[in-house]
Amino acid sequence: MTKFLLPLAILALAGCSQKAQNEAATAGNTMSADANATMAEANRDVDAATNKAFGAAENSMDKVGKVADDAKDKAGQALKDTGNEIQD
Repeated sequence: MTKFLLPLAILALAGCSQKAQNEAATAGNTMSADANATMAEANRDVDAATNKAFGAAENSMDKVGKVADDAKDKAGQALKDTGNEIQD
């Protein structure tokens, strides 16, 4: 769509004075800079959200691993206790 609008804008400016053309170019540059700044901010926001999500997932995985290890240790101890009871 921008490719379609740009030639129209150039044609519209062709009949304008040099001052109007300069002002239009300045406005276009400002809009472009604003769009670039907005995209950069959006990129930073997405990166931050992604890092936060991966950090939360990593913490959850660590907790699951700890719970599994604890359960394994308790089950092993219960088996040892049972073996000791049988021997006695």
